[in-house]
Amino acid sequence: MTPYENFTFFIYLLIPLVPAVLLGILGATGRVRAAWILLSTLGMLQYIARPLDVLYQIVGYLLFQWILVRLYLAYRSRENGKNQVGVFYLMIVLSILPLVGVKLNPSVIALGFWQTVIGFIGISYLTFRTVGIIIEIRDGLIKDIRFLDFISFVLFFPTLASGPIDRYRRFITDLYKPLTRQEYGDLAVHGLDYIFRGFLYKFIIAYLINKYWLDPLNHAFGFLPTFQYMYAYSFYLFFDFAGYSAFAIGVSYLLGIKTPENFDKPFISKNIKDFWNRWHISLSFWFRDYIYMRFVLDSAKKKRFRNRYTAPYVGYFLLFGIMGLWHGIDLRYILYGLYHAGLMISFDFLDRKNRTWKFWGKGPMWDLLAILVTLHFVMFGFLIFSGRLV
Repeated sequence: MTPYENFTFFIYLLIPLVPAVLLGILGATGRVRAAWILLSTLGMLQYIARPLDVLYQIVGYLLFQWILVRLYLAYRSRENGKNQVGVFYLMIVLSILPLVGVKLNPSVIALGFWQTVIGFIGISYLTFRTVGIIIEIRDGLIKDIRFLDFISFVLFFPTLASGPIDRYRRFITDLYKPLTRQEYGDLAVHGLDYIFRGFLYKFIIAYLINKYWLDPLNHAFGFLPTFQYMYAYSFYLFFDFAGYSAFAIGVSYLLGIKTPENFDKPFISKNIKDFWNRWHISLSFWFRDYIYMRFVLDSAKKKRFRNRYTAPYVGYFLLFGIMGLWHGIDLRYILYGLYHAGLMISFDFLDRKNRTWKFWGKGPMWDLLAILVTLHFVMFGFLIFSGRLV
């Protein structure tokens, strides 16, 4: 069962949310709320992870990742284990191995009298969370992890399927943070606002776009239908995904967890860098912090490149190449990643040249033009992502 896809799911949501609201109103301690979040996560997992073999896969995956985390924590606690980079990379490879296997070969295997597809909904986002933990252990930011906290963080049911992607230390701080009635009340009001926004985005706007604009274009071909499809698909993708994210954030707030924002008016971005600070924020910031910045800083430290712009440009191809492959190994995803790497490099180059050539001015009209230009470059990227051109 995919979360937030139908109204039946919201009926089931009342089971964990009603007690959570009562605990918040009564001013329950952080430990009591944390215990309820754990129980709610385990309970909702049995509903989301259907059929039963999917639940077995998730449990097996969780135990595998937990063993990796504990082994690496034990290794890092040893004096000679603090500077061994090879073990760190080995742990990263092992952690992403299940995801790589699913992306490359979603096999079907026989289990008794039935068959199952290897892989389950949300495995990508679970992998981000566990890899983030391993990286922060390497950085010395995480010294120890309790198994129950690990479960609550990795399997946190409001964000299980498609994020937003949280960070372990921030999540645990919220998990045990004591909230007064007033503080919880403010959080709950914001949570309800997110949930109503989710209904507006996903079940009204996205539904209408898909039914009356996008779907008819699926059967029309040629330049003009494809041009219209670019707009329809882009707006549908935003409202559908932003609606899902609003639901996830709103439910998290009702549980007392301030899950990070995922969208911030991305279609008014003035350039492509601004867009990636507004679109799928938790994902883009995760890739930025854990891949791009580390590559650039390590390249500077080891003096890999003579030209100071080479490292960030190679970093963009690494960043967006991996992001494209994360979506899948189809050609459209690879092209989408390379396209955005090219956009980032092109913008950086033109932005630097503009300081001397002055071909782009400042002011409201220039800002409006920048928004329109950026919007169309972004939407063309979504057209590539949709597979319509490939």
